[in-house]
Amino acid sequence: MTEQHSPLQSLREGHWFKLICGASFQHLPAIRNLTLVYTLAGADCIDVAADPAVILAAQEAITVARQFTDLRLAWVSPAPRPWLMVSLNDGEDPHFRKAEFLPDRCPVDCARPCEAICPAEAIDATGVIGDRCYGCGRCLPICPLQHITARTYVSTPQAIAPLIGAAGIDAIEIHTQPGHFEGFRRLWAAISPHAQRLKVLAISCPDGEDLIPYLQTLADLIAPLPCPLIWQTDGRPMSGDIGIGTTKATVKLGQKVLQAGLPGYVQLAGGTNHHTVAKLRSLNLLRSPQMPSTNSSRPIAGVAYGSYARTLLRPFLEPTIAPTPLLGTQAVSPAIAPAQTAICDRPPTIPRLETAPEQLRAAITLAASLVGQLKAPYFAPPPVP
Repeated sequence: MTEQHSPLQSLREGHWFKLICGASFQHLPAIRNLTLVYTLAGADCIDVAADPAVILAAQEAITVARQFTDLRLAWVSPAPRPWLMVSLNDGEDPHFRKAEFLPDRCPVDCARPCEAICPAEAIDATGVIGDRCYGCGRCLPICPLQHITARTYVSTPQAIAPLIGAAGIDAIEIHTQPGHFEGFRRLWAAISPHAQRLKVLAISCPDGEDLIPYLQTLADLIAPLPCPLIWQTDGRPMSGDIGIGTTKATVKLGQKVLQAGLPGYVQLAGGTNHHTVAKLRSLNLLRSPQMPSTNSSRPIAGVAYGSYARTLLRPFLEPTIAPTPLLGTQAVSPAIAPAQTAICDRPPTIPRLETAPEQLRAAITLAASLVGQLKAPYFAPPPVP
């Protein structure tokens, strides 16, 4: 990958784009297609759950993307290789939870508002589909019986930290919040022996009382850091698909962290959508291509998109009736071919988009409409004299 197209250069120039698959999202077919499409659309970083199966699915998609040189956009390198990031938490955090309830407690005449409101289509008659739920929490207050609960968990970095570098994990993101210092310190103690192999460290934090002093304390703890540092301002978590107004919170928080002058880059998340870049440009918070990267001003370095980026590609992430049980690159074994059932009896599957060229092109076009908001100004052809 040339320096011009590298994720590091994107950070320096202020057009860094990160796809957030979801710290709790484990639906492997959807993760694979999301990673494939956004890699080909020019994402600099793919952020996934710290789950070995999820990591493998994302790595496979990145490898497959390198084969599609004919679909390359102006801002995508000839062999696209975004950094692969995994998310960890230092304590209770909404990104690391799953909704759950007992479906047999639901009245037979319930209107099931939980099912209608779920953006991940993770609720059906059987309850919550665990690998689809990413913890947004929208179902919790809407249940008429109030019997949906959230099960939270704390990640265990001991299994993930040794995979940094050698196993394709390029970056770590730590989710924290003011008041979690001891949890952060313990988590950092597990990660720091492997920090030399990190390409970037991100710290994601929502607003809160004493936020800036807390972030400064974290900066002091991890210094000296052998890689770039990103402060991810989590303005309104997991809400970018609700409406354009959700981006206000993350822009406001981004301004607050920028003004603090902390070491490192500032990148938005939480409520980001198609309105975010326009809002940043209107406030002069994004570096323009004409502004040298050595300029003393510190604009926003980039934007991460989660729920909005996934919703944008929803037509390509939902099941269809497949003509074969698996739509991968390998043919179906003759040994199992006689056991294939009729098409009408097969369960819905999500096809691998590399096997459906027209769908893949359409998905890339949609994803590029989002990525290009950050990238296109840097790669536009020079004006005709």
